[in-house]
Amino acid sequence: MMGRDRFLAAANLQPVDTTPVWFMRQAGRCLPEYRALRKQYSFMELAHTPELAVQATLMPVDRFGVDGAVLFADIMLPLEGMGVEFEIKPGVGPVIANPIRTMADVEALQVVGPEEGTPYVLEALTLLRHELGDRAAVLGFAGAPWTLACYLVDGRPSKEYPKTKAMMYGEPRLWHALMEKLTQVTELYVQGQAEAGADVVQLFDSWLGLVDSDSYRAHVLPYTARIFSALRQSVPTIHFSTGTTHLLAAIRDTRPNMVSVDWRIRIEDAWDILGDEIGIQGNLDPAMMFAPWSAIEAAASDILTQTRGRNGHIFNLGHGIHPETDPGKLLELTQFVHNFRS
Repeated sequence: MMGRDRFLAAANLQPVDTTPVWFMRQAGRCLPEYRALRKQYSFMELAHTPELAVQATLMPVDRFGVDGAVLFADIMLPLEGMGVEFEIKPGVGPVIANPIRTMADVEALQVVGPEEGTPYVLEALTLLRHELGDRAAVLGFAGAPWTLACYLVDGRPSKEYPKTKAMMYGEPRLWHALMEKLTQVTELYVQGQAEAGADVVQLFDSWLGLVDSDSYRAHVLPYTARIFSALRQSVPTIHFSTGTTHLLAAIRDTRPNMVSVDWRIRIEDAWDILGDEIGIQGNLDPAMMFAPWSAIEAAASDILTQTRGRNGHIFNLGHGIHPETDPGKLLELTQFVHNFRS
C-alpha cells in the first residue's frame, strides 16, 4: 500500500498492510530545514503563501516517510474572515485585540466561507494534493468551536480560560450565539478543505479537557457533532483533544471516524469505551522521544501490540512534537512502526 491508501483504509476501519503513522506538529518545529525557512519568513507569511505552506508541509513526508501530510496552517486562520484581529506572539500564542464579551461583539462576527475568508488555504490544499500523489494522505484541519471560543473570549492562552467558562456557565444565550457562529464558519471551512483536496479532516479541540461531562454535553457536543455530520458523506474525520479520558463516551457521540487519545489512557481501554465502530489515533507520550531508543521501542511495541488484530489504528503521539526532539528518532520510529510484526 502507498501511504495515502494506507491512511485512508485505517481511517475507514479497513485492513492495512502495516500501521500508518504521522506526528502532530510534524510540519516544522524540530526540523532544521523548517527553521531555515522561518529565518526568511514569519509564521503567518508561510501560512498565507500557498507555495511556502506546501513546502513546509512536505518536509516531514520527505524526511520521515510518514503516511499523512498535515497542512501547514493554524486553527486561528478562519477568524480572520470573521473580522477578528489577532496576533500569534512567539512563546505566547494567539492574542486577540478585542476579546468577545457582549452580544454586540458576537453579532459583529461575520459568517463567510473559505473562498472569501481563507482562499490561500484552499489553494495550498489543491497544490499539496497534486504534489503528493499517493505518497501520503492530505490532512486538513480546523479548530473546534470550544477551543476557538477559549481564545476569543479570554483573549490569550490561559491554563483555565475562566472568562470563557464563566460565559458558558452564566450567559447561555450569549454562549450559544457565539458557538453557533463559530460552528457555521467551521462547517464551511472544513467542507471547503474537503472539496479542495483534503483526504481527511482533523478537528482540534485542544482545551476540551477543561470541561466537565455535563457541561460538554449541554454546551459543546452539539456543535462538534454538527461539524462531523457536515463531512460524513465526503471525507473521514478525526477528533483530537488531550486530558479528556472523562469525556470519551461523550466524544464518541459526536460520531467522528476516529478519536485521537493521549498517553493518559491505554488504547485498549479507550477502545472499550469508544466501541468497535470508531478508530483510534495515538498515543505515544511526546516526552518519550527524549528517552533512549530502547524505551521508545518498548513503548511503541506496547501500543502496537494493544491494537493487534483490530482495524482502525493510526500511530501518532498523544500531542505535538517537542521542538527539541531529535529528527533521527522520529525517522527511526516511523520505520519501526511500518516494520512492526508482533
